[in-house]
Amino acid sequence: MPEERKKIVFPEQEAFQSLVGENNRHIQVLENKLGIAVHVRGDSLILEGGDWQVELAERALRQLYELIKVRYPVFVNDVDYAVRILSADPNADLKKIFKDEVYIPSSKKLITPKTIHQKAYMDAIRHYDMVFGIGPAGTGKTYLAMAMAISFLLKKSVKRVVLARPAVEAGERLGFLPGDLAEKVNPYLRPLYDALHDMMDFESASRLLQQGVIEVAPLAFMRGRTLNDSFVILDEAQNATPEQMKMFLTRLGYSSKAVITGDVTQTDLPEGKVSGLVEARRILEGIGGICFIQFSREDVIRHPLVQEIIDAYERTESGKAPAGTGHSPEAA
Repeated sequence: MPEERKKIVFPEQEAFQSLVGENNRHIQVLENKLGIAVHVRGDSLILEGGDWQVELAERALRQLYELIKVRYPVFVNDVDYAVRILSADPNADLKKIFKDEVYIPSSKKLITPKTIHQKAYMDAIRHYDMVFGIGPAGTGKTYLAMAMAISFLLKKSVKRVVLARPAVEAGERLGFLPGDLAEKVNPYLRPLYDALHDMMDFESASRLLQQGVIEVAPLAFMRGRTLNDSFVILDEAQNATPEQMKMFLTRLGYSSKAVITGDVTQTDLPEGKVSGLVEARRILEGIGGICFIQFSREDVIRHPLVQEIIDAYERTESGKAPAGTGHSPEAA
């Protein structure tokens, strides 16, 4: 592999220090991700490695430096995201992606996309009335939809937020479960409450839930309703039957938005039962006003191990690698 050595000068000292990170941690991420050597020399960085790796590192460093100069705080994860984004699209503009900010005043939280598909997803939610976010866990499908929903609500672009999820684990036969309605459905809706409470303080969220401004309900409870002036999210949509999916999609009223999220590889429906999410994509793709965003393993923004776990399962399921080849303490 051709080796390249390149020197890059960063004249603004404060911005340069933020770029390399505390104890050069940002530089270490680049070295580990791209298999190159990076040497800090005064106000310069010297990159050594393969041609494309050095070129990619230079592109990431220059764009992160420009972000820092406009007061964007760059963290270790941002360096990782920058490499991923520019690996997928060498012409990507990190400033346009990272500076697309959703501010949640109630929690003083600033939420930004971290991948190309996340940016496309947020743009789609702004411009389309119905958006499908499909892909593996950890790609931010539900979290970003929730952020956009709360933002729309606080700006009074919608009057309420409705969060729905199939309670397939209970067969949606909620009458057979003990307790009142809340006690019956809450275990299946817990992930939606978790995301909501991450966006808003507990008191604000509780008040809006009590007022009905924010509603969390199982998918079965959407039947017969028309949702006007609402931002509606259907989470875990791969577990909706085709009949439930049609029912949900036809609830959308005037001045409303719907975001449908799911992972078609993780259905909990009975064997032989077609996922409503799969069927909806087949039937609806190409209709104006509906946008489908497909996430991939490259969009996983959880712990780095999550991406490796997804890769390992995909290799095993495709027959490319045997299961059970991981490290064990006994083998150490």
